[in-house]
Amino acid sequence: MSLLYPQLHDTFARLLAACAGRRIVVCGHARPDGDCIGSQVALARLLRARGVDAVCCNPDPVPRRLAFLVPAELAFIPLETALAEQRAAIFVDCADRNRAGAKFAEAFPRPLGNIDHHLSNPQFAEHNLIDTPSAATAEILAGLAQDAALPLDPVIAMGLYTGIATDTGQFRFAATTERTFRLAASLVAAGACPARMGLELYETETFGKLQLLQRFLASLETCATGRVCIGLLPEGIYEQTGTNTEDAEGLVDYARSIDGVEIGALVEARKGAIKASLRAKHADYRVDLVAAQFGGGGHACAAGLNVKGETMETFVPRLRAALIARVEVVQGTRV
Repeated sequence: MSLLYPQLHDTFARLLAACAGRRIVVCGHARPDGDCIGSQVALARLLRARGVDAVCCNPDPVPRRLAFLVPAELAFIPLETALAEQRAAIFVDCADRNRAGAKFAEAFPRPLGNIDHHLSNPQFAEHNLIDTPSAATAEILAGLAQDAALPLDPVIAMGLYTGIATDTGQFRFAATTERTFRLAASLVAAGACPARMGLELYETETFGKLQLLQRFLASLETCATGRVCIGLLPEGIYEQTGTNTEDAEGLVDYARSIDGVEIGALVEARKGAIKASLRAKHADYRVDLVAAQFGGGGHACAAGLNVKGETMETFVPRLRAALIARVEVVQGTRV
């Protein structure tokens, strides 16, 4: 049978060999999502099955709705502990080292491994396994595991299936391919449970999350003749609704989902900084290029950025202008 990732097969073998006899920490990004946590759990579990002492580490806690992916015996440890234990780092689902935060970037200037699917990834590790056409980092890991004939237990399968399902928007986004479905099917065969994933992620909302959604929807405004839609989460909104940053995941998709809108954006003010998430309906809009103008990055259809020293009043007009300019470039006319 032909390999799913022939271009990464040898590099993955070298990474696995390099892990032997070492203590490993699998690092994920800030505000981790399903692809991040699922990929971390799966990789750490694959390494542990090979006798490698592997744990996980994130700058932010595992979100409540994703806690079901983490088995009791798999530790998520603080960065300080990983450093004290002199662990070698493998980054997953991080467009660059800074996606895990400045402390992680400083702690691991040259990580052992880097597994990712973002367009903007600069290949910052000793062993880089990057495939930008893949819909999720979990898809890459699932394919690499299959190519290497690594056994998958139900915990690994559930992590990888969740990563694929969430990063494809439940198999709706443009990066979803026949390979994506075939790998997802193989993960279900290995023990992943789509029904449980759906229950944990999409049917356990809090009342506060719905209030947050209500406030976000009320803030939506369009520009570029209705092709761009921007929604806001002002400072203090989490305290007002009894929610946290985890509850903001997925809100930006409501802005994108409006008929006629090509790019949706969520702009959040928090602790003296601005965070923005950008989502496009079509890859032509390359929202990663817009995010890059503000020091961010990501995918053609999904990107993000963080800026310090700005307010909603100063930042939103700049972002609006950048998004309008992007629409004009794509459509070849002024809007």
